[in-house]
Amino acid sequence: MSDLENLSGITPKTLENLAKLNITSIFDLLFHLPLRYNDRTVITNIGDIVYNSELQVIGRVYNAKVVYGRRRMMTVTLLDDTGEITLRFFHFSNSQLKGLADGKRVICFGEARRSRGRIEMVHPQYRVLQDHESVTLPDSLEPVYPTTKGLQQKRLRTLIENALKWAGKNYPQFDDVLQGMQDRFIDDKPMLNALNEVHRPDVDSDKQSLFTRKHPAQKQLVFDELLAHHLSIMKIRLRSDQRKGYKLESNNHLVASLLENLDFEMTSAQKKVLQEIRHDMNCEHPMMRLVQGDVGSGKTVVALVACLYAVENNYQAAIMAPTELLAEQHYRYFTNQLLPLGVQVAWLSSGLPSKKKRQMLELIASGTASVVVGTHALFQEGVAFKNLALSITDEQHRFGVQQRLQLSQKGSADTVFPHQLTMTATPIPRTLAMSMYAHLDYSVIDELPPGRKPISTVAIADTRRDDVIERIKAACRAGAQAYWVCSLIEESDALQSQAATETHAHLQVQLNELNIGLLHGRMKSAEKEQVMQDFMHKKIHVLVATTVIEVGVDVANASLMVIENAERFGLAQLHQLRGRVGRGDKQSSCVLLYKTPLGDLAKKRLDALRNTTDGFEIARIDLELRGPGEVLGTKQSGDMQMRIANLSKDLALLPEVQKAARWVIENHPERVEIVLKRWLGHAVEYANA
Repeated sequence: MSDLENLSGITPKTLENLAKLNITSIFDLLFHLPLRYNDRTVITNIGDIVYNSELQVIGRVYNAKVVYGRRRMMTVTLLDDTGEITLRFFHFSNSQLKGLADGKRVICFGEARRSRGRIEMVHPQYRVLQDHESVTLPDSLEPVYPTTKGLQQKRLRTLIENALKWAGKNYPQFDDVLQGMQDRFIDDKPMLNALNEVHRPDVDSDKQSLFTRKHPAQKQLVFDELLAHHLSIMKIRLRSDQRKGYKLESNNHLVASLLENLDFEMTSAQKKVLQEIRHDMNCEHPMMRLVQGDVGSGKTVVALVACLYAVENNYQAAIMAPTELLAEQHYRYFTNQLLPLGVQVAWLSSGLPSKKKRQMLELIASGTASVVVGTHALFQEGVAFKNLALSITDEQHRFGVQQRLQLSQKGSADTVFPHQLTMTATPIPRTLAMSMYAHLDYSVIDELPPGRKPISTVAIADTRRDDVIERIKAACRAGAQAYWVCSLIEESDALQSQAATETHAHLQVQLNELNIGLLHGRMKSAEKEQVMQDFMHKKIHVLVATTVIEVGVDVANASLMVIENAERFGLAQLHQLRGRVGRGDKQSSCVLLYKTPLGDLAKKRLDALRNTTDGFEIARIDLELRGPGEVLGTKQSGDMQMRIANLSKDLALLPEVQKAARWVIENHPERVEIVLKRWLGHAVEYANA
């Protein structure tokens, strides 16, 4: 039974609608915070209206009518002593039209904007007043909440009002978690007071600070939410440190053989990270480490050596990649490197034929395959490892936390847990990584292999498409190869994007002396594999592809990339795509082909990519433009969603949050559950991954 049933007016249907918003308790309801506020505490004279602002006016109706044009609409002219405003409705009934008779007094609220030299409101909220009715203005701002079908704003406000009253009498869990701490990071007050101020801001509140999220009560809630998140991941790390892991001794016979056969020298950054991994895997507790390295920094060979640390001790290792193409690349590379050392590699994906899949499952279960490479199929039911001691997740932000957790659980044997290594080429600002991945040790491969030249990046309007094609023709005649990346497989009128299939057909005509390949996610595995083999062996000059090539594709001779509709891609994705070239010793170029006119956000993304190839600088800009959700992968299933905190805006609080979290853990561990329940309820299992 939910404690929501303690509130008056709660029905089974209300509970069902609240559940759609992930509200299953009074705590959830209290921390369902406003998106914004309507200010209905004042009446604005029409003559004093500021454009593009939400406000409230009172006036008399003049000339309400139906206008017929491209769209049928109702327009109402509203007059007061200072001016007039047009109310415009595209959805209306005849009774509304009759109710807005000339001379009627109306109070309405909405966004005032300028249109054709006039002031107007489109679909304002309004109420017809009685002739001599006096208007009583509210004494607080009106909160606007995230809601769902069947649950109107007014109903949600009433429920939250009731929850605040009930909590004031019944919830001791609003104790001050930081009570007794000498360094107080915020000018805090009792939590229930802060919630009251955020849900029911007084008419005398600093409205501007509320609208800009700088009100003291909001800042207190932001700090508390960040504290809850940080405590949850610190708790997970403490639990991990109490677990037993596979203590893998360093005998180095396979690793030494592998390093002797490599045709390159590892960078000092790679060696340093491998030392950290080796140290972790030689401890009694399971490793939990995140390795970040920019595109082309050599994470794959680090993963390969880490696998051998397990194999040398007669255990299995598994590496999971988010796309079949990347997993196939890993499988091919691992097989080429490990088979000469007598190490069997298995491959598992959902696209495998039944007979082949059965063979692979037998190799994995028997332990014959010491290293297993695959996609999401690795953690599916029916996959059994003999003795998995290391699980590696590549491009970890592409997986939901439950998926990462399921793979690690494949190796859990009684009370012994496998080592976990997660890798990402998505740059993450260090402060952010140290906070949001506080349960992981953190390594950075901050050095590119010697001989790599910076990639030259230019942005060109698609009106110069023919010039770009001529450039490709000249480069391919000189022995180079090129990628042409498109955002869609098939044409879409809505997005106005060139489809990969159409682009492939056009380029075959315009570059008829060259071989043009096509690669997209809907092709069968064997077809994709053949296309990639042909491209690697220089049988294809230009590869037209979707973003399926975003990660893992490594063709040293490819030195030119064209990204069509570049304005439609995110900054991190553009950086990843660009990283497919510049992997050899040739000077490489990336052409960002865009449609005009460019929006401000798209222009900032393209400018950032033109101005730097530094992944950490791109990460900083990307965090500003997109926010942390996609940067960290928190939009994946199972990850925590922030209710009020915004990491891109509240980044400066993180060092103090970390300090406060350590204080609570060390001095008052009994208070941890209080703050976790406020924000996370029981949904803290996500951090296990």
